[in-house]
Formats: sequence, C-alpha cells, structure tokens
Amino acid sequence: MQTDVVIVGAGPAGLCLANALSGAGLSIVFVEQQSHDALREPAFDGREIALTQKSVAFLKTLGVWERIDAHAKSQLADARVFNGSSPFAMKIGHALSGHDELGWLVSNHLIRRAAFEAVSADVRIMTSERVTDLDTDACGARVRLESGETIAARLVVAADSRFSATRRMMGIAADMHDFGKSMLVCCMTHDVPHDHAAWEWFGHRQTLALLPMNPDPETGAHRSSDVVTLEARDIERLSKLDEDAFNREIERRFERRLGTMAQRTTRHVYPLVSVYPKRFVAKRFATVGDAAVGMHPVTAHGFNFGLAGIETLTRAIRDAQAAGLDIAGDGLLARYEAKHRQETRPLYLITRFITEVYTRDSLPARIARDAMLRIGEKLTPFKRAVAMSLAG
Repeated sequence: MQTDVVIVGAGPAGLCLANALSGAGLSIVFVEQQSHDALREPAFDGREIALTQKSVAFLKTLGVWERIDAHAKSQLADARVFNGSSPFAMKIGHALSGHDELGWLVSNHLIRRAAFEAVSADVRIMTSERVTDLDTDACGARVRLESGETIAARLVVAADSRFSATRRMMGIAADMHDFGKSMLVCCMTHDVPHDHAAWEWFGHRQTLALLPMNPDPETGAHRSSDVVTLEARDIERLSKLDEDAFNREIERRFERRLGTMAQRTTRHVYPLVSVYPKRFVAKRFATVGDAAVGMHPVTAHGFNFGLAGIETLTRAIRDAQAAGLDIAGDGLLARYEAKHRQETRPLYLITRFITEVYTRDSLPARIARDAMLRIGEKLTPFKRAVAMSLAG
C-alpha cells in the first residue's frame, strides 16, 4: 500500500492530526490496535481534560468542538491551590486571563468520539492492527504490520501514547520519571457547590484534585471529577473498597469540605510517569501528543501541548504540500521540533519542580509551601501569568 502519511494511534491526538491535515490533498492511513467499534463508541476512562481557550479555538476549526454535547462541557471558571488542612487557598480568577472562564473540562472519551466522527471519509483507518517494524530513509518510510502488510509512506507520525512503541522502533530514547505514585479518578456528587473552581490540594501524604463538572444529569446534584494521588499500594487498597466505604474514605480525605459524597462512575487508576523524548523527530518521522510530551497532570497541559504541536506540524506540512515541497523534509521536521521543544520544555521542567517540592511531606516543606502560597496570593502579576497560562 502507498500513502502520504501514516498515523500510528487513533487516540484524540492522532485523530485531531488527521482532521487538521484534511483537505490538504494528502492521502492518510491510520494504524490502530483497537477495534472500529471501540473507536466509534469509546468507553469512559475517568479522565477529564482541561482545555485552554486556545485549544477550544483549535478544536472548533477541526469541526470537533460542536460535536460534543453542550451539557458535557463544564466551565472552568477559577482555580484554587490548598496546602494541608489549612482553609487558606491561593485563588486564580478567570478575570485575570481576560476571558469569561479559564477554560473548559470535557471527558477524554467524548473528545475521542467527536474527533473520530469528524475524520474525513477519505482517511483510511486500519483497526485491530499493530505496527511490528518501521524503517525510514531519504526516499520514504516503510511500516510493516502484524498482518504482514507493508505501507510505504512519505511521513510516519507516532501518536501512540507516552510509552510509544513506534518511537522506540526509531531508536529514540526518552527521559522517564516515575513518581512512584498512582492516581485514582472517578466522578462524584456532593452537597457543597464547587462554583466551577478547580482545586489542587497538596495534603499530608496525598495530593487531591477536584475538577468541576456540570450538575449530575439524573439528580441535579453538584458533581465533580475527583482525583486522589497516593503511593501505589494505598491506591490499590482504595480502589478495592466497596462503594459505601469508598464514599466515606473520599469524604474523609477531602475533610468533608464537600459534605456527603457519592460515587457516580467507575473508578480508574493510572500510574504517574512523565516522559520527555530526547528527540521529537527522525528521518521522515515525527511524534505528537503524549508520544512527544507525556506531562504530569498537575498543570493540566498534557492534551493542550498535544494540540499545540499538532497545529505547528500541520501548518508546516500544509505549507510544504501547497508549495510542492517535501512534507517530511529534514528542515521542516527540525523546525517543528525546535518550536515544540521551546513551547513545552520550560513548563515540563517547572511541573517536575512543582511535583517534587509540593508533594514532600516533611514539616519544613509544608511550611515552605504555605509561605509560597500566601506570597503568591498577594502577587497579582504572578497570578495573572498563571491565569494566562491556564487559558492558553
């Protein structure tokens, strides 16, 4: 088979890449391990994606945003950062960003479904298929599949997770930082309103997060996606509790600041590992999404970075195609890598620093955190910078 672009991985990043390249006169082939049914109706996976204003604008140009039900889009008005049991919080208000809200929260599986629905009919999607080998040279790329078929292409793009097997096939190493913890996520209802403010709560031997969601569609109760980060063995114990015991445990961990809490969805557990490859590109090869930058979720920039990289890469590819130039030329890919590294590296390192400093349990660390939050609350320029970052 011959094509212009092979995209490995039909997750939200890969699907958005295909939508961004649509109409440029390129033939595109997806290779995806999941079945066609799983792509058409992806299962709920617990993850709520915080989208910046910039990301929402890009999703609108791709025809993805309007395919998501309006009730499923939750306003992210403000953000609050807590330390330990203190009721004090550093508050980041949306007004500092110049927008009516900092961003929006949408379930990952709904973004995937909408992006899949938006894919052009002329894009070929090879489902239940796996890449077994890949090689590239100045003339092109060859992708060999488990079925025995070989696809010849001008460019291969890996969009197959932060642990990308395709990236490894190209010999690209990556710095991986295992935080030694896991996070449990699920949606819960509660008595106390969240006022559409996100919480980041650095507690003693735990980190909590609250992502504000629209009211429960069945009961009308206040609802949020709640994230508990603990050592792996503690998360395993928490994940196995019966529903009543689980509800009481989450109430206790949130110090009943949300009142009575009740689980409304399945629970999902994810290990915390951040990934930053040594390179984003190789000969006729590029990475996007988590395959390029796998962020710790504390700053909520993972998928937003993915969309930013996709926008940069597709603009370069479309310009090259329109000018009759090589869509996978060394110079083009090098410019994409340089810009995406410039956009992502500083915040990746800052996030590493935040998670190291703000999750230490020693008394001096807790005192230092409290002091930093109180100082930060008084520094409007600092809070404005944070708000602008959250808004994209």
